[in-house]
Amino acid sequence: MEVGESGKAVKPAGEAVFSVGHRSGGEQARLSGNGKAGHATHNENAGNGKTRKRRKRRRGRKVFARDGEAVAQAVPVPAEPVATLSKHVPSNQPGAVEPTETRPEPSGGVRRYYANDLPVFAALDLGTNNCRLLVAIPTRHGQFKVIDAFSRIVRLGEGLSTSGRLSGPAMDRAVEALKICGDKLRSRKITRSRLIATEACRSAENGAEFLERVEREAGLKLEIIDRRTEARLAVSGCGSLVERDTQGVVLFDIGGGSSEIALIDLTKRRSGRLANHIVSWTSLPVGVVSLAERFGGKTVTREVFTAMIDDVASRLDAFEGRHRLNHVLATPKFHLLGTSGTVTTLAGVHLDLDRYDRRRVDGLWMDSGSVDRMVEKLLGWDFQQRVANPCIGADRADLVLAGCAILEAIRAVWPADRLRVADRGLREGILSELMADDGAWQNGRQRVARS
Repeated sequence: MEVGESGKAVKPAGEAVFSVGHRSGGEQARLSGNGKAGHATHNENAGNGKTRKRRKRRRGRKVFARDGEAVAQAVPVPAEPVATLSKHVPSNQPGAVEPTETRPEPSGGVRRYYANDLPVFAALDLGTNNCRLLVAIPTRHGQFKVIDAFSRIVRLGEGLSTSGRLSGPAMDRAVEALKICGDKLRSRKITRSRLIATEACRSAENGAEFLERVEREAGLKLEIIDRRTEARLAVSGCGSLVERDTQGVVLFDIGGGSSEIALIDLTKRRSGRLANHIVSWTSLPVGVVSLAERFGGKTVTREVFTAMIDDVASRLDAFEGRHRLNHVLATPKFHLLGTSGTVTTLAGVHLDLDRYDRRRVDGLWMDSGSVDRMVEKLLGWDFQQRVANPCIGADRADLVLAGCAILEAIRAVWPADRLRVADRGLREGILSELMADDGAWQNGRQRVARS
């Protein structure tokens, strides 16, 4: 993404000085650490030739007083890294924020605000397997900078497929993670937030009772969303990964307890929101946790794997709208777009990463042959080999093949030469919609985050 030019200016000891972007004529303003206008630490008017000194300072050259005493330097600095819609914590590093390198933004009359003045938005997603939080501020149109993040595998839906209820240990794990999220949210002045729960709370007999406990113990009021909303949010979170010349996409989100699939037709005029182009969608009541619990996740033979695929395929056969993209399936402008731990894991194994790196995974293209090889490789590994892989680990080793089975069933219905991998999803979709609804990106008051 492109951001406003920013960076730290050379500062005297004990005083924080920030460059806040170029104004007309290239003149720079300086802020002290509290965000207020700071006083010059040197007398810029002392001595003769002050006009020449100011010209040189505007050009970014070192300037020295005639008596040899150094005055403040204004040196060009690179733009600070700012995260885009997807640049947030990888699943194996809760609480960290990963910025990416960016290009400087042309000054072009865009009004810039100090980061402390920007509205702060938050999105929390409590799923069947994970508890995830993002806190962000808006930057350029359609983009934002993540300022805090949290992710933890809690396995809230463990045992749900057999008992129909959330277990005590699973609820305990989730509540402890949500307490951390609550502390993070209360430490900031949040403008707008949306805190959601998905399939585990949606289908459990004691789901509502559990959310009452969450409100009581963690101080968070979560909203159980329906499957249609979940599918729309997944699409909203991945909009920037669909290129302009694309004609059709099948976006899928393989979750812990359910799998959302949206068919997106882009053959007509494209609007600003990708979700407006959904022509058909479904939510399968099966995910990696529920499928692994029914068929087994640690020891998966080829026969068991085939049985998993057949189970998901029978559910897809009942999806009446699955043919709505047949007119673009055979074209090179159709592809699959996957957002889930399954596809990001396959991508990490495909790249042979020593440790998971979402900057390399998010947005990665995989051709059909590469996907085939990765599924075959994982199927050939035993449980300990899957545990030993740095992109799988102990937390996902018993779930990844169930995810692969769901993926294979999807690929059989919508064969595609290419699969794009997204390490993003519901939280990014929530943030995008909150910011758009709040007018954070309205023309005429565009705001650019500053560090």
